[in-house]
Amino acid sequence: MSLTAVDVTVGYRREKPVLDGARVTVAPGEVVGLVGPSGCGKSTLARVLALLLAPWSGRVELDGECATRVRHRAPRRLRTAVGVTFQSPRRSVDPRFTVADTVAEPLRSGGAPERDVEARVVELITRVDLARDLLSRRAHEISDGQLQRACLARALAWQPRYLVCDEMTSMLDASTAAALVRVVNDEVAERGMGVLAVSHDRELLDVWADRLVDMVP
Repeated sequence: MSLTAVDVTVGYRREKPVLDGARVTVAPGEVVGLVGPSGCGKSTLARVLALLLAPWSGRVELDGECATRVRHRAPRRLRTAVGVTFQSPRRSVDPRFTVADTVAEPLRSGGAPERDVEARVVELITRVDLARDLLSRRAHEISDGQLQRACLARALAWQPRYLVCDEMTSMLDASTAAALVRVVNDEVAERGMGVLAVSHDRELLDVWADRLVDMVP
């Protein structure tokens, strides 16, 4: 049981791969810190493991099943098994959506009954300590920290078995970053969720992660 990248080679231009034979494994209940300088391919590997980018070669294994398709082409059971948060919350949401719509997006797209969506949204925003009176606001009407809380709530909507945090805290103040890390750690402790925490901040990962994987350019 694990989320694993096996010998992944991938890039954005065919003549120049960003990753060549990359490997990393995240076990249930484990926080793995992926650390390295800008440009070393951390975010690219995160996208591969979140089933957002298909490798040119190699594979992603999700609890023993090979994930051969990405995004909406991947089976729902695999898409909902991996949640993801990104560095910039404002680039991660539809600006036309309210906070409630943002959190509910994966539930609705995954076919959850509408009668259950509202209750689940309230449960999720409570989990991330986001005030209920913000639900009707749009992204430009709330702070980066509040929006990142909403993005984390969205990532947890289907209770994923694994969570990929790609520089989730890098744009946040220290208190908000610590609060979101506590939410993630609670999910690890309570449900055995596995986490890949991607960051250039080694000090953060030294405290947060159970082990570190160093990437070099």
